[in-house]
Amino acid sequence: MVNVGVIGLGMMGLTHLDVYAKRKDVRAVAISDKMPDRLSGKVRAAGNVEGQAQGAFDLSQARKYPEGMDLIRDPDVQVVDVCLPTPMHVEYALAVLSAGKHLLVEKPLARTYADASRLADAAEKATPISMIAMCMRFWPGWSWLKEAASGGPHGRVLSATFRRVAQHPGGAFYSNGTLCGGAVLDLHIHDTDFINWIFGRPRAVSTAGYSKITAELDHVVTRYHYDNIPLVEAEGSWSMAEGFGFNMSYTINFERATAVYDLAAKDKLMLYEPGKPARAVELNPEMGYALEIGYFMECIKEGRRPSLVTLRDGAEAIRIVEAEVQSARSGKPVAL
Repeated sequence: MVNVGVIGLGMMGLTHLDVYAKRKDVRAVAISDKMPDRLSGKVRAAGNVEGQAQGAFDLSQARKYPEGMDLIRDPDVQVVDVCLPTPMHVEYALAVLSAGKHLLVEKPLARTYADASRLADAAEKATPISMIAMCMRFWPGWSWLKEAASGGPHGRVLSATFRRVAQHPGGAFYSNGTLCGGAVLDLHIHDTDFINWIFGRPRAVSTAGYSKITAELDHVVTRYHYDNIPLVEAEGSWSMAEGFGFNMSYTINFERATAVYDLAAKDKLMLYEPGKPARAVELNPEMGYALEIGYFMECIKEGRRPSLVTLRDGAEAIRIVEAEVQSARSGKPVAL
């Protein structure tokens, strides 16, 4: 049994606690949040994706710490799950590693590439196992795409279009671009990371976008330039009108097939092949959060560093996002 402590009881902290509550190999023994009403459970954050923050974990079962550093010092805690606002990730993650404890840290890894690189450097030198929670690398339908794009019966990818759009989540943090980085860093980074994972680092990026809620980019469309793929694009936004909700999708055109994923559809992943009826691809019913935490726990039990996603990958995603911001502001492509 592995004992975990969760710092930050926002949407992702509660979602991770739901996952821990359903596992038999891990026990959440401590929780932390500076807001007393969150720590007591009087106020609970809501998710923007069906299945998030469902309240499966009984907060009364865990020791409560108003200050996360005190949780890190708890001798019973072996793993610390950092779900704090982005600018606080580096300070608390470094403290976890210094305490000799395993680390799971939410995305984005840091507010800037420089800070993310500093944290990745520390993680690579530390003995404890660390991982960033880039859930799309584990998400059913998206992990399928990773395998399909790596070569197989559908041929090479000719075009790939990703879309992640939502109404603004609200709240002081997400309304402050200096803190959250806007949709380009907090939301769109999922697709930037995924594209970098399946296709490799792009040669350059060309981005257009605008600010609506924050002083940063709240809606972007980026073209990722590759020498071997004609067209790779991603749209990310949290500037949709209230009531829009959230959706994510992709359309991939292979040489011999077209794959379409739509979170809102009954059959989320459809595959179209010449001469065959369209078919729904059977997907794991679990959410990516459960699968990523399961993988992380396997790594801890086996004493091996994660290879599917690393803190260095998290830093690289921020590097590309910063190039996208530079491109949008200059109106020119930015080489990587």
